[in-house]
Amino acid sequence: MRSALHNSRLHEYRSPFGAVRTGDKCVLSLFVSAELNSRLHSVKLRLWPDDHEELAEPVSLHERDGGMLYHFEIAAPDAPCVIWYYFILYTDGHTLYYGGDSGEGDVYDHLPPSFRITVFDREFETPDWFARAIIYQVFPDRFYKSGDDTFEAGAAYHSRLGRPVYKHENWRDEPLFEPLPGAACYNPCDFFGGNLRGIREKLPYLADLGVTCIYLNPVFESPSNHRYNTSDYMRIDPFLGDEAELRALSDAAAPYGIRLMLDGVFSHTGDDSVYFNRYGTYPDAGAYQSRESRYYPWYGFYSFPDSYRCWWGFDTLPEVNELDGSYMEFVRSVLDKYAALGIHSWRLDVADELPNDFIRMLRRELKRNDPNGVLLGEVWEDAVTKTDGLGNRRGYANGDMLDSCMGYPFRDAVVEYLLGNCDARGLLRRLGAICEGYPEPFLRAQMNLLSSHDTQRIISVLGGCPHRDALTREEQARFELSDEALRLGKARYVLAAVIQMAFIGVPCIYYGDEAGLTGLADPFCRKTFPWGDEDAALQAAIRALSRARSRSDALKLGGIAMCAVDESVFTICRTHGEHQAVAAVNRSSDARSVTLCAKGFSECNGVLTAFAGEYECALTGAVLRCTDGNIRLTLPPLGGALLIKRSSL
Repeated sequence: MRSALHNSRLHEYRSPFGAVRTGDKCVLSLFVSAELNSRLHSVKLRLWPDDHEELAEPVSLHERDGGMLYHFEIAAPDAPCVIWYYFILYTDGHTLYYGGDSGEGDVYDHLPPSFRITVFDREFETPDWFARAIIYQVFPDRFYKSGDDTFEAGAAYHSRLGRPVYKHENWRDEPLFEPLPGAACYNPCDFFGGNLRGIREKLPYLADLGVTCIYLNPVFESPSNHRYNTSDYMRIDPFLGDEAELRALSDAAAPYGIRLMLDGVFSHTGDDSVYFNRYGTYPDAGAYQSRESRYYPWYGFYSFPDSYRCWWGFDTLPEVNELDGSYMEFVRSVLDKYAALGIHSWRLDVADELPNDFIRMLRRELKRNDPNGVLLGEVWEDAVTKTDGLGNRRGYANGDMLDSCMGYPFRDAVVEYLLGNCDARGLLRRLGAICEGYPEPFLRAQMNLLSSHDTQRIISVLGGCPHRDALTREEQARFELSDEALRLGKARYVLAAVIQMAFIGVPCIYYGDEAGLTGLADPFCRKTFPWGDEDAALQAAIRALSRARSRSDALKLGGIAMCAVDESVFTICRTHGEHQAVAAVNRSSDARSVTLCAKGFSECNGVLTAFAGEYECALTGAVLRCTDGNIRLTLPPLGGALLIKRSSL
């Protein structure tokens, strides 16, 4: 028996589970063995609520298993914060400590790591529709091209402005990655012609996948195919169509139950923009041309006009002063414009580089236009403990800024497990820490992605491709997975999708992953969708999983419990009232026969009811009958199952 024990994820040691609302009470308990307890003078709870220390005495204690259970009760402050805590055990000889990061901790003879409790605004809620959603991310130029007229009009427009334009005549060409002839540097100015009309024509395909939200990479005028160097926020890029086409897409998506989410790039603009106008492309004076320009206060010049603040040192991306009054007023007008087109949700590019007050303003304006609008931030790390350059904690999950963020920690954990860099217990620890650390409204709205426009494609990663920084662009362009590695990558991707569709939060499919697209870093992760050449079997598997997610209240709304059956087999159970779903994945190259029972799962944020009745597998259609509260199944090598309780279909 351990000499002391606290598990931050078990209700007997911490109640309620996870993050708490401001003003709520929380009970923390520490078990001490009889041998250690006999040597104790006292036990105290050391708390650190963001910026000061507090010591708490136990409010009660009782005997258990021959030892003693010490109970401490704390009240969350009235303002959002993070409470760090560990236990101090005073003995005759010396002082011991009990601490950890998440789950079980350990006894230390020196200052230990601290557990944490996230405290968030008690009024914080996120839109219910988004918690039920499935997102499909579209890189507009590469999804689907409808007709040639828009393509030609876009090319003509940008060419008239003196911008280089390379038009791909073949949809299945590889993206350019080298400078054009005569150019010194690579310029992402190659276009395939994907457009808004094309997305509209593929709405039936997306609806068939169960998609209810389309996240669009930037659609505003820009000289590049990625459009993160905005030229004009008030104009749709002519390569994609126009404002009428965006409205038509929004209107056509609504009957399918699909909403649009735009990509807001508000930390910087392009240098070739209405606002900066470095090359004199536009008739009115920009900040680069005149200190008298109305846009001049938006930027920070070191030495006018050629030395200025720019994003990560790229002089084509001048940074803006987000808190400038005229800039904030302008951004409000951008939100209003697209709200009038029926688009109320935004993904914030580089949210961790935006000032807190600017994000708060965006949230207020977005919610004013529509309380059901969603503000999602690009944050790659833990959104609760993320700090700025001065060590100050960012308050993304406090309840007054983001609705949620992109789930890169989720992606990283799943990838590490499937590649064998951590076992199922390690995955349980990492996903459990996400559930524990995030406020429940924030957690339910987290975008759980496997690929994005900023990552290597998930099939390539799970097929064992080199790290993105290990190869030059030329080497990445030539790289191909072997047939065996490709098969392995696709099989693991299905397992990743099982976990993704079963985990709490909002699953996001990056366009083409479901069809078998591969690719390394940008621009190779931005190939065109392989219409007519999809991997039909893979597509069917992902469709079956996403449809199961869209139809199951347990998967959309349920509490979550997880279990590491052994080093290879990981399972998730979601329960919502009488609705229940169970996911199981086997990353091993050997078959695994497993018996699942409710008592083997660690609950996170819901009540896990015993298994009973019949369960149907979304992947195979097989029906399993539960006997004596147990689900028995055999998982083939690299096999998975997503079981939906039949009464909850």
